[in-house]
Amino acid sequence: MKKINKNIIAGLAMAAVFVAQGCTKRSELVPAAPSKFTPDVTLTTPAAFKNALESLNLSVRFEFFSDAAPILTESIFTDAAVEGTTDKTTPAQDLNSRITPSANLDSDDYNKIGRYWYAWWTGVKDANVIISRIDKATWPTPAARNATLAAAYFHRAYRYYRLVHQFGDVPLVLKEESTVNTSYYTTQRIVILKQMKADLEFAVANLTDANDKGDVSKGAAYHLLAKIDLAMGLFDDAIAATSSVINGPYHLMTNRFGVVANDASKNIIWDLHRPENKAIATNTEALYVVLDRETLDGATPNGSQLMRNCVPMWHNGSILTPGAHKPGISDKVTEEFPLTLWYGRGIGRLRGTPYATKYIWTDNTDLRHAPGNWMNMTDLVYNSPSLKTSDPTWYGKHLQQWTDADAKVPGRVFLNGPQDSIRSWFGWPHYKVFIGSGTIAVDKWWSPPRGTNTDWYVFRLAETYLLRAEAYVWKGQQGLAMADLNMVRARAQAQLLTDASKVNIGTILDERQRELFWEEPRKTELTRIAYIFAQTGIMAYNGKSYSAASFSTSNFFYDRIMEKNDFYKNPNVVTNSGNHYTISPYHVLWPIPQGDIDLNINGHINQNKGYDGSASNIAPLDHIVP
Repeated sequence: MKKINKNIIAGLAMAAVFVAQGCTKRSELVPAAPSKFTPDVTLTTPAAFKNALESLNLSVRFEFFSDAAPILTESIFTDAAVEGTTDKTTPAQDLNSRITPSANLDSDDYNKIGRYWYAWWTGVKDANVIISRIDKATWPTPAARNATLAAAYFHRAYRYYRLVHQFGDVPLVLKEESTVNTSYYTTQRIVILKQMKADLEFAVANLTDANDKGDVSKGAAYHLLAKIDLAMGLFDDAIAATSSVINGPYHLMTNRFGVVANDASKNIIWDLHRPENKAIATNTEALYVVLDRETLDGATPNGSQLMRNCVPMWHNGSILTPGAHKPGISDKVTEEFPLTLWYGRGIGRLRGTPYATKYIWTDNTDLRHAPGNWMNMTDLVYNSPSLKTSDPTWYGKHLQQWTDADAKVPGRVFLNGPQDSIRSWFGWPHYKVFIGSGTIAVDKWWSPPRGTNTDWYVFRLAETYLLRAEAYVWKGQQGLAMADLNMVRARAQAQLLTDASKVNIGTILDERQRELFWEEPRKTELTRIAYIFAQTGIMAYNGKSYSAASFSTSNFFYDRIMEKNDFYKNPNVVTNSGNHYTISPYHVLWPIPQGDIDLNINGHINQNKGYDGSASNIAPLDHIVP
C-alpha cells in the first residue's frame, strides 16, 4: 500500500483514471496509468462520464464495510460507543495517547482516521476530473450534461462536508491537477462550505429523483444541502431544503414490504433494513443507497462483516455459567443452538455505551428495541455441549448476569457481571446488522458467518425529518421540531413526545442514535453541532455557551461525550490489555496526518490545535484562490 502521506500531495495531483470498470483499487492511491487510459482518451463520451460517476458512487461504501470498518472510528469519538477490543494495546481507546499526527492512522488494530483522509481526497480528485472535463464530451442535451456535472458536484460536496467536520480547515481544491502540487494552503471551513452550498444549489436544480438505485438523486442533494446549511447556521435554508425532500416523492415506509412482508413475526423496522429491500423501487424512504452484493462486480472482498464488528464476542470463553462457572458458549455452526447462525460471529469491536444500549430506550413499545429486533445478552442461551455433563442445569437456558468475587480482577471495573464484559456483554440492534436468509445468517466469505455483502443506506428520509427537527430547535420552534420527531417515532411505534418545551438538541441526538445506528457518521454530526454552538453562542441544554475562539479547549462535542459515555467519564474502566478510555476537547477535530504536512514544502497546511505542530499554524485562507 502506498504511504498515506502521499494522499493529498500526489493523490490530488494525478489525473483520475477511468477505465471500463469505472474505479481504481483503494490501495492504489497514485495509479500509474498506461497512457491509453488517461482521461484525455477515455473521458470523452457520456458513457465514460457515467462510468466515472459510478466509480464515485462505489467509493462511498468503504466507510460501512469490512473488518474494523471506518465508521467504527467515527463512532468511538462519540457518546454512543467505544472500541471494544480488549486483548490488544493498540486500538483507539486511550485517545489522548493514541491519536497523534504521526501515529498509525490506518489499521484495523489502531483506527481509520487516515483511511478517511485519503479516501475523501481521492474522491475530491475524481470529482474534479469530471467537473474540469465536463465539456470534453458531446452531450445529447444540456440537461444530460448538467445532470452529470450536478452529480459530480454532489460527490465533491459530500467529501468536503466530511473533511471539514473530521479535520476542520483543510485545503480547497476545485479543479483537476495534472502535476504534483506542493503548495497547498489551509482554507477556512466556512469558505469551503459556502462553495459547496453553491455547488449543491446547482445540483438540486439539475438532478431528478428518477435515478437508478445507487446513483445520486435530487432528494440526496437536498439532504446534503440541508446539512451544509445547518453547518453554516442557515436554519431557514435548511428547513427549505429538508422540506423539498419531505414534500417530494419520498415517504417514510410505514407498511410491511419486501422479501419477508408476509412473515407475521416480523415488522416494518425489520423490513426496512433487510438487505434485499434497501434499493427496491417500492422503498420510498431511500434517498441514496450504496450497492454491494455478492452477484455484482466489485463487491466488497470478504463481505460487509457487519456482524463481526457490531455483535458481542460471547464465544471467547469469558461467559461462564452462574453455578459451576463453566464456559457456556460455543461458536460452532453445528450446535443444537447455533448462536452464530442466528446472530453471526461477533468480536465486539463496536462496544455500545450504556447510553446507546440502555438509557435512551425509555418505553417498551419502540420496535427498534423490541424483542426479535433488538438483542440483549439474556436472550441468548448457554449452548456448549460440554455443559451437558459439566453443568447440565444451565444447558439450553438463557444467559444470566451474575457477580462473584472470585471472577473479579483486582483494579478492574466491569460494567456487567461476566469477565470481559466490555467486549462480551452488551445489547445490539439485530435488525440492523443481521444478514441472512430467514433466521439463518448467510455468508459467502466466512464460516461461522460474519456478514456478507449488502446494500446500505447513506441518506434516507427518516434522517431528513431529524435534520428539519434540528433546524427548528435552533430557531426555537420546539413544537414543529416535536412534530417531525414524532413522525419518526410513530413509525417505530414509540411513545410520542408531548411536551415541546423539553425538546432540545439532546432530544435530537437521542433520536438520531435510536434511528441511525451504523448509518450516521456520528462524530461528524457531533462536531457539526459543536461548531454551531460555537458560531452562534446559543446556550446548550447543559446551560453552557461556547465560542469559536476556544473551540479546541471547550466545546459541546466533548461535554456531550463526557455527559453520556460511561467509559470515557469513568477513569477506573480498564481493558484486559490495561488500556484506559480517555478523550479530550481537542478531539473535536482529528489530526492532519503529519506526512502530508511535511511533503507540502512550498505551502502550509495547518495542524489542528491540541496536536504537535499546531504552534506553527498561520492564518487560513479566507477566500477562494483561482
